[in-house]
Parts: sequence; C-alpha cells; structure tokens
Amino acid sequence: MRSTRNISRTRAQESSAAIERLYITMRHLFNRGFYKPMGVSGETLREALLELRPEIYGSIADEKAELNGLLYVIERLPIGIEECRFINLTSDEGYSKSHFQAIVPPKRRRNCYRIDEEQMNVDITRGRSDIYDILTHLTFIFIESHKIRNRVLIDESGEMTRDWQKLEQVILQNKKLNLEGRETAISHVSNILGRTFAEVTDIYDAFGNATTPDRFLHVVYWLGKLAIDEALGGPKRAITFSPILRERLGHHIHGEIWADNIKAVLKQNGLLQRPIHIISANMHSVMNSIYAPHVLKTKYKDKPDFFIYEELSKSGNKDRDKVEAFALKNGMIAMPDTSGTNIDVQIFDSAKIDFSKSAFPSANVGEDKPVIIVMDYAFGEQAYETIDELLKPYKENSTKTFLNVDSVSIMGKAGILEGNKGDIMIPSAHVNEGTGDNYPFNNELTAKMFEGEGIPVYTGSMVTVLGTSLQNKDLLKFFHKSTWGVIGLEMEGAYYQKAIQSASKIRKSINPDVKVRYAYYASDNPLETGSTLASGGLGTTGVKPTYLITIKILEQLFNCK
Repeated sequence: MRSTRNISRTRAQESSAAIERLYITMRHLFNRGFYKPMGVSGETLREALLELRPEIYGSIADEKAELNGLLYVIERLPIGIEECRFINLTSDEGYSKSHFQAIVPPKRRRNCYRIDEEQMNVDITRGRSDIYDILTHLTFIFIESHKIRNRVLIDESGEMTRDWQKLEQVILQNKKLNLEGRETAISHVSNILGRTFAEVTDIYDAFGNATTPDRFLHVVYWLGKLAIDEALGGPKRAITFSPILRERLGHHIHGEIWADNIKAVLKQNGLLQRPIHIISANMHSVMNSIYAPHVLKTKYKDKPDFFIYEELSKSGNKDRDKVEAFALKNGMIAMPDTSGTNIDVQIFDSAKIDFSKSAFPSANVGEDKPVIIVMDYAFGEQAYETIDELLKPYKENSTKTFLNVDSVSIMGKAGILEGNKGDIMIPSAHVNEGTGDNYPFNNELTAKMFEGEGIPVYTGSMVTVLGTSLQNKDLLKFFHKSTWGVIGLEMEGAYYQKAIQSASKIRKSINPDVKVRYAYYASDNPLETGSTLASGGLGTTGVKPTYLITIKILEQLFNCK
C-alpha cells in the first residue's frame, strides 16, 4: 500500500516539475524575444509537455495523432495559423486600424492578423496567462506536426509515402470534395495519423464549417508540410514577441483604461458614490435573471423560469434582443469593451429597476439603491489586473473618489475533481499552483443555500492553475487526495482574491470588510476519461447551475426575503 502511494506521489511531483519547467522556459523565451520551435528551446517545451502528458491532450505521447486535443487547440487558434512559419505575438499596436482583417478564434477572444502568406500576428492584451495559453497550444501542434513528418517522410532524400502524395494532390487541387473524394482522402489521412477511418470520420466535420467543410485535411497537410520542409533543410518556423509587448506586459495598461472607462460612466450617471456590487460573470445571466421572466411571461406562460433561461441559451434565439432592449430602458447600461481587455461590462442601477416587473418582486434595496457592475470573464492573471485597477479610487485632475464597494462576486465554470459536469462548487480558499500561495476567505455563499435544487454541491479549496491545458491526473489527484483537499481547478480565483485583499487590507481603497462570493459550476472532470474540456461543451447542462448561482447572488444583493 505504501509503495503505491509513493509511486503516485512521485509522478505528481514529476508533473509539477514539468509545469514549472514549461513556465520558466516560456518566461525566458519571452524575455529573449524569439525562439525556433525546432531549436533547443522549442525542444525543451516539447519534452516538458510530453513528460506532463496533460489529460486534455490525450494521446500526445503516443505515435498516433491526438484528434480531440487537436480540435480543442485549433478552436483556440486563428484560422490559417497552421500555414504560417512565423508567428508574432504583439501588444495592441494599431493593426485594428489597418486594412488587415481581424481573425478571432471560435473559442478564444483574441484578435489575430494574417500579415502575409507566412506570418500570423496575435494580439496579447490579457496578460501572461494569454501567452502561456497560446505557447502551450502551439507546442502541442508542433508535437503533432513532428508525428506527421515521421510517418510520411521515408528518407532524407525527400521521398514521401503514397498517402502523403495523395493528400497533397487533394490540397493543391483546392476543390470542394464530394462524398467519394472526401472518404478517399480520409482513408489516406487516417494512415498518416495512425488513426482508424471511423475515428477520423467522426471528428472530421467538427473542424470545418459551411465555407471550408474540408478544413481538417488542410490542417493536417500544413502541419506536416512545415515540419517536413524544416527536416529537409528548408526555412525554420519561428515564434517572436514584439518589443512593444515585452515593454508593456505587466503594466496594467489595458486594465487601467478599462477601469477608468467604467468609473467615468458611473460618474456621468451619478452612480460613483452609491454602494457598488461587482460580479464577474457572463453577459447574459444577470440580465436574463432580472428581466427575462417578465419580458417573456406571455410567450412562455406557465413555464418555469429555468425553462425560459434554457430557451434563451439556444443559438439564434431572437428573444434575447427583446430582453436586452427592455433592460436598456429599465436600469441597465451596456459597455462593450474598447480598452483591449476583451471584457465587456454591464451596469445595473437598482433605482431604475421596477422590481414588480422583475424576477425579484420581494427585493428591498432600501434608500441606498445599490449599483451592480457585471464584468465578463477575465483570463488567468488578467483577473488581477482588472479588479486591482477597478478597486482603485477614481482620479479626476487632483480629486480622488473612493468607490463604495460592498461586495465582489465571482461566478464561473471550473474543472471538478469529485463529481460531474453541471455540479456546483462553493470554495473556501484558493491555492495558487506552483507557489503554494493561498487565499482563504469567508464565502457569503454556502452549500446549504443550494439544498433541494437537484444539483450536487461540493465545498472546499480550489486550485488556481497556470492553464487548464497543463493538468494531468496524477497532479490533480495529489491536490484532491492530499491535505489540500482541493475540489476543483480554475484559472482566476487566486488573482481575484489577491486583488481584493490588497485593496481592502493593505491599500485601504475599499471597505476592509468587503463581502466576497465565489461559486463555480463544473464544465469538466479531468480525472474522468471522456469528461475533459476536449470532449466537448456542456450544452444545456450548464444552464441551470449558471442561473441558480446567479439568482442566489442577486437574492443577497437585493435583500430578498
């Protein structure tokens, strides 16, 4: 029994060391300004990721290609990046005002620009976590490109396998394939990838869309081609970090602009000195929770509120516009982001909400009439940058106005370590991975508040990780089974709490007794095969926990009976 425990812990320690090596190497490369993925530095990153073997990347360490991991990564990188030898990470340096068309990945809010046939620029405006995220994903696709190269390059003379030659013919013809042509191409690609025909067929359509239905073939071809060209002495791929990015990173430039914009709007509307509640959430749940049941009561007569929320969450539902239009006339101010943080904001003035026409008719906001600021999700370390700036006094000329911040509530999704997708986690502390820094707090939300709602609730500490794509079972089992007693993992909690404690306890810029609320719903369980983020989204499973958490927060803010 003892030997098994020691082996497991050793593997967890190896994984932790691999994450630290990745982290340190990425910081070194950033300070250096560039690296070549096929060079020594790139090899260090690849070896560390292969040693780590994150759950989200499945069979990354095997000879066969990892399909679900590839889809997960491709959805978070700009379309066409697989064709580019040169990837330049930049700050917001004015490309949005040029003729270059912004390319936004489907699952990541970052602006990217295709400069020419060989170069892709990626704007980094969300801090270091954004850099770690994209470099991890790039390292993964470099590993996959090496697998392809090794399977199709017969010898150093440049002779290729017949499967590769057939795939190249399809790509160079650049024609939309009929069913016969597609299945013939899939047959060749399955041999290249070391996967079955059925496995490739099952995931094929997920890579494409109506415009480019055969994108899967293009991704495989270009990943392989660039690796093959390098192996045969051709031009080397390179990752560069612009001088402006290296100069600006860590200086809260975008976060300061973002926070100043919010405070300016508060002042313009006479809200700056009212009690303020900050909520980190999405851009629909607070608005819909307050207004949707009233706005849509005729259409969804006798239907429960959660049914309405599920309908609103469906793609293409036009009722969202009705709810938003009503909200804008009844206390909500919308602030689409212009700062570069990619964090939109909504402000709710409770003095202008007719609670008899809301989902909270028993609300009692008193004479103070609080203001709610809802900010869209931050990304990793960006959480510290944004909240740290928002909690500072508003400066106008020589005047300082301190914000009357009564509470900060964080509602988000996270990986769960005991339970299933859609379950709820109520943390009592955040532990920062890699440092042991920990942030305990008194959570205004409790598990008891969710009793009888039909959703399992777990309480305990959460680990704030450098990246969800860097986690493996051994490390997560250690966090869960050891005295840390971790119930889940996410990327922002410790940074939020660090900023809150700094503002309330050290800088004294907000109330030292500011209330905090943290609650997460489970988007995945990385300890269960087939339940990682790469296995797909939550669908409607996430609707009830999202709105349930939102409603519990609002009931406290509105002093509902």
